[in-house]
Amino acid sequence: MQVLVIPDVHLKPELFDRADELLNSGIASKAVCLMDLPDDWKKEFDIDLYEKTFDRAIKFQKDHPDTLWCYGNHDLSYVWAYNETGFSPYAISTVNNKLNELKRTLTSLDQISYIHRIDNVLFLHGGLCEKFVKTHVDERKWNDIDKVIRAINKLDSEILWTDISPIWYRPQYTDDRMFEEFTLTQVVGHTPVPCVSKRNNVISCDVFSTHRDGSPIGTCEFPVIDTVTGEFRSVK
Repeated sequence: MQVLVIPDVHLKPELFDRADELLNSGIASKAVCLMDLPDDWKKEFDIDLYEKTFDRAIKFQKDHPDTLWCYGNHDLSYVWAYNETGFSPYAISTVNNKLNELKRTLTSLDQISYIHRIDNVLFLHGGLCEKFVKTHVDERKWNDIDKVIRAINKLDSEILWTDISPIWYRPQYTDDRMFEEFTLTQVVGHTPVPCVSKRNNVISCDVFSTHRDGSPIGTCEFPVIDTVTGEFRSVK
């Protein structure tokens, strides 16, 4: 299956406009969004932009009802009331209300989670290393990928709000062994990169994030993933 990935959004509703065009062109069968819908540099008072971004995400879900959503740390900071860089105390009710509205448009609540698997590819916000699995998942489940994912998707904030969790982990900066690194490809956002690129079994695609002055860090491209081979191509 060809899957279009929507990288970290950060108050850029136009990403959904372009993703909608790409899906309607037939470039992929479905979309996966790596979320981080709220927060961006110097935008904490722009509640209208928060609302506009979530409303566009909700419309995208209605137009493409099989879309999958992967929670990011910026989404969960509002759900769990954990302050972090970029967090807007003025947008708390807006974000939580709109997240709930997004969830009500889903065909199944399973469509929004920490990790999704399609064929041989995992989609998640940060990255899943072997150490996290062996620390927080029952050893009897280690040899069943789907049981591992289900177990992680049930974990609570105390475990997931850590640097090594699949919400926060940054495989771009470590040489830790990744979960099933010779079997599965992982597609992740979270860490801004200059271009969509693959290192070992991890495809990094946070290419829409910006510097503090608003200048782009990356190439602003959407990856299209072959979920059987793990290969990808980038589309402007």
